[in-house]
Amino acid sequence: MSNNRKKSVCHHGVSKYEMRARFVALFTTLVLVVFPAITFAQPPCPGIHVKILDIKNSTGVIACGLFKRSEGFPTEFLHSATNISMTKVQDTQARCDFINIPTGTYALAVIHDENMDGKLDTNLLGVPTEGYGFSNTTIDEFGAPAFSAARFHYDEQKLNLTIKLKY
Repeated sequence: MSNNRKKSVCHHGVSKYEMRARFVALFTTLVLVVFPAITFAQPPCPGIHVKILDIKNSTGVIACGLFKRSEGFPTEFLHSATNISMTKVQDTQARCDFINIPTGTYALAVIHDENMDGKLDTNLLGVPTEGYGFSNTTIDEFGAPAFSAARFHYDEQKLNLTIKLKY
């Protein structure tokens, strides 16, 4: 009688070790394919993300000015804003994103610069003829809000704001 030892064989001629290796491979594949949000979850993108609503047309650009101080708020974008973001209007939608912004108190002014001249156009009486909006406040008929009314606190986390334009 031959003294040949047989491998410990499970179903269909596959060894325990091969079954274990297959199980580990299958489990790993399932974890990586079925649960990618858990396995590779990324922290939310820090920054101030501004969605602009009520844009009346797709002409021109949206200019967002982020102000750290009241000086120049809200009209002096080029001279007083801490950060400026300009984006083309696409399908009457726009979004401005500010990243790498330090913790602090800010106010946001947004204009729909339809003729792309870098400023909010007004009529002879000083009434805006292009869309505009501000953070943390509704727009009244008596002019732009003070910095103190439009201000908000930012703590270097992801902050989503929505600004409605008025024409």
